[in-house]
Amino acid sequence: MQDANTENPPDQDRSTRHADNPIRAASGALLAGIVLTLSACGGDDHEHKPPPSAAKPKTCAEMATVEVPATAIGLPTSGAVVTEATVVPAGGSGAQATGEYCRVLGHIRPVDPNAPNIRFQLNLPANWNNKIMMFGGGGYNGTIPAAQGNVPAGPADQPTPLGRGYATFASDSGHQAGALGSRDGSFGVNDEALRNFASDALKKTRDTALHLIKARYATEGPRKAYFAGGSTGGREALAVVQRWPDDWNGAIVLYPAWNAATLDLAFGRITRALAQPGAYPNAAKRRALFDASLQACDTLDGVQDGLISNVAACNATFDPATATLNGAPLRCTGGGDTGDNCLSDPQIAALKVYNAPIQFAYPLGSGETQYPGFNVWGADLGMSGPSPVQATVIALALNLDPPATPMPATAPYFAVFWDQWVRFFVTRDPNFNSLSLDPENPGPWQSRVSELTALQDINKTDLSAFAAKGGKILMAHGNADVLVSSRATAQYYERVRTTMGADRVGQFMRYYEIPGYGHAASTVFNAAWDSLTALENWVEKGAEPPPQVVADTVGVPGRTRPLCPYPSWPRYKGGGDINMAGSFNCVTQ
Repeated sequence: MQDANTENPPDQDRSTRHADNPIRAASGALLAGIVLTLSACGGDDHEHKPPPSAAKPKTCAEMATVEVPATAIGLPTSGAVVTEATVVPAGGSGAQATGEYCRVLGHIRPVDPNAPNIRFQLNLPANWNNKIMMFGGGGYNGTIPAAQGNVPAGPADQPTPLGRGYATFASDSGHQAGALGSRDGSFGVNDEALRNFASDALKKTRDTALHLIKARYATEGPRKAYFAGGSTGGREALAVVQRWPDDWNGAIVLYPAWNAATLDLAFGRITRALAQPGAYPNAAKRRALFDASLQACDTLDGVQDGLISNVAACNATFDPATATLNGAPLRCTGGGDTGDNCLSDPQIAALKVYNAPIQFAYPLGSGETQYPGFNVWGADLGMSGPSPVQATVIALALNLDPPATPMPATAPYFAVFWDQWVRFFVTRDPNFNSLSLDPENPGPWQSRVSELTALQDINKTDLSAFAAKGGKILMAHGNADVLVSSRATAQYYERVRTTMGADRVGQFMRYYEIPGYGHAASTVFNAAWDSLTALENWVEKGAEPPPQVVADTVGVPGRTRPLCPYPSWPRYKGGGDINMAGSFNCVTQ
């Protein structure tokens, strides 16, 4: 095992790599003869000095002293410094094994002295594959994602990027979260921090990492560069291919919150609806809604399999006001709140707001005019249950308490998100009552709201520059996501196809929808998909993704489904094991 002082460079020195090649040796002798001849003919010794020797790779210990000048970073900063460089020995087993690597921690200094640093982590494997992987974050970020881990929904039976030999890195996007973690938007009072979060930190982090990678390996740079992220990280993945297409070769984009500020406005509308008296459904009522939805919509895909795969048909036919649960009306008698096995009229009204789109009667700086509703019917809104991911699902959905003023930390994730956005991004008044701001009629805050959408919504649909250099995108979204709507992702994909043409888009982009999969984690169908191998083969070998399969790790562990390209969905063939992908076809009707 090597340590920081004795480790060898991962690649043999290029000057000696071909010493045993007679053709190269002869060429070298010929070149030497020419140089001697020129020198004998009176050439200027100063003009014909041999080129300087190539830079030597740095040990991990030496990386601790490397500084990154501001000139090496493509957006304004005050440069970057390494604060720690540590050798991490090889560990793990099987597919999850990783070789030895150098863990580099550091920060990128802001221009505004009142802005926070961008903190980052860079993992440099001893056996580098000449590729890099940047990881996106989640929510309002504020912590450094685990760049030594897997891509979103990456399967445990396949190596992680670091395990494959990638140099991996990520940042906190330019601020450090407080007690609210990924829901802490207090950094929004600082303009530079806000721009960093919106997307600038992505370029700054990538350029800093590239400078350090060149120093570590004495190389001109990586052979291939990839980005992977989900939610905010999915927005960040789309941001890098839209803003800096020359920097990247491929992106894995899961459940992307691409139109982030417009989504915040949708959050506000839903939050205000759930804050109405008696409108917030408890965990038992959410279970009742889920069961009623399943009873009505499960077999729309041709089989009773515990999944709603024909989501469009379910949305068109299911109505909680008229639905039944075990033969009894789901609506409470008389519309009042008479128990945990039914929904009151205020609860039904709020859930229908959740399901419906928000339309804007005023112009938004990003050009967005609406945000679509969510697929609420058949989604886990935060039920109680024994699933190992249930607590996570509850926290990311309706959580434990209704929205209120002041906003409790146990309110729905999106309600806290909205509250933070209003108080720190929009009004910059920490005492402002976020429930008083109507996202459909923001009054004196309209211009600020519009300005934020122009900054935060990542909605460019002409990806020609990225496609022209051979870049590829694999994008997927769970149909049961109640934090970022898959309907919005489908809208973005369709816009790209409209802008660039379906045939052109088919050459570099795929979009898949996953029935039953929620936001990052799911009790119904927790997706595992080897997106990285498919992306590598497409980018590096020109092999278009073959029919993909996605596996469930929680709902029914081990069951599989075809990963259907949008707008198709998996329909049962009429025979075969309902837990096997081969028993389903991808269809559009």
